[in-house]
Amino acid sequence: MAAPSSAAASPVPTDIVPTDIVEIEKCLTRVAYLAGRARQHEYLMAMAGLTLDRAAVAILRRLAETEPMRPGVLAGLLAVEASHVTRQVQQLERAGYVVRAADPHDRRAQRIELTDAGRAAVDRFRDASRVGMRMALADWSDEDLRRLAELFHRLVDDFVTHAEAPADPSLGLRVPDPTA
Repeated sequence: MAAPSSAAASPVPTDIVPTDIVEIEKCLTRVAYLAGRARQHEYLMAMAGLTLDRAAVAILRRLAETEPMRPGVLAGLLAVEASHVTRQVQQLERAGYVVRAADPHDRRAQRIELTDAGRAAVDRFRDASRVGMRMALADWSDEDLRRLAELFHRLVDDFVTHAEAPADPSLGLRVPDPTA
């Protein structure tokens, strides 16, 4: 295996990144940290009356958005190893939140589906999460909330659009040479 090139190891010069982008990145990192803390998860689980770990909640939420699907597809969407999904699905199946069903396009394969209990758990978790969000944003005006929602939708759409795009050399970003 080749050693990483010096271009790959050197940081992106911050003087070419606008200050607003730096601040947005800092804020998003902080929000992700605050939302993903174990204490926050436990608080939401208590509010929802559930005892699910974060991985189980991620699986149930994804299935609620796009179900049913094969375990490998689910693992790809969650960016985790298939074995992690398999273990979680087994636990969720034992708890009655999901079932496995034959894939109508390939009877040898299985898809994971939410049960009514799984849908109810997702609804309870989402409701608790929304109450927490409402508490955090209680002092915001309706117009500010509408604008924030609009900007977040735009941000997500742009992240999805550019998720696989190579870095733009004109921005001074260094892309490691895979052949080096």
